[in-house]
Amino acid sequence: MRLSAILVLLLINVTSTFAQNNAVSANEAYVKVITERANKIVASLKIDNASKAEKVSAIVRDQYSNLNDVYAARDLAIKVIKEKYTEKSVREVALAKENANTEVKTVKLHHEYLRKLAKHLNAQQIEGIKDGMTYGVLPLTFKAYQEEILTLTDEQKKQILTWLTEAREKAMDAESSDKKHAMFGKYKGKINNYLSAEGYDLKKEGIAWQKRIEAAKTNH
Repeated sequence: MRLSAILVLLLINVTSTFAQNNAVSANEAYVKVITERANKIVASLKIDNASKAEKVSAIVRDQYSNLNDVYAARDLAIKVIKEKYTEKSVREVALAKENANTEVKTVKLHHEYLRKLAKHLNAQQIEGIKDGMTYGVLPLTFKAYQEEILTLTDEQKKQILTWLTEAREKAMDAESSDKKHAMFGKYKGKINNYLSAEGYDLKKEGIAWQKRIEAAKTNH
């Protein structure tokens, strides 16, 4: 074998090993991140039993990992579709099918995840897990609506909470922080349209709310 051929083979082996090491390193870093995230969420529940807390943390961590696997597979499939189909209409049908397939997988994971949590946690604790995975947007937003509009009826509060809860269920499965917040943004738009239809002037209510906040600061 010529020296040039040997050098090429050596270069290929070195490049391959470097890529593999990088992949392993990236995976280890990701596992560390989701493990710390899961531990932080579970710590907020203040579970007395250390063994139970560890099991729950593992379930939360694995959910993040499983969702990541689904989205990674989707991204790869989308890349293949875009390379394979040049005709726009055919490509769009294939992409829609892949996105629908991804949603089926995430919904299945969602239900399995909640069943696993229910073996170790009560309903209130599971709520805590859900809020932890979605940055507490539901309780914060629900509180904000009630502080902004002081005359909300019980029925209106119930409807707002129903939509925020639906948003949280979907946001739990979203692939990034931005997409989790975007899901809540979508539902907040729905809530705002509902409140406008109920006769509220949201701009006026918002201004009055800010005045109350400023007045409270002044009084303190």
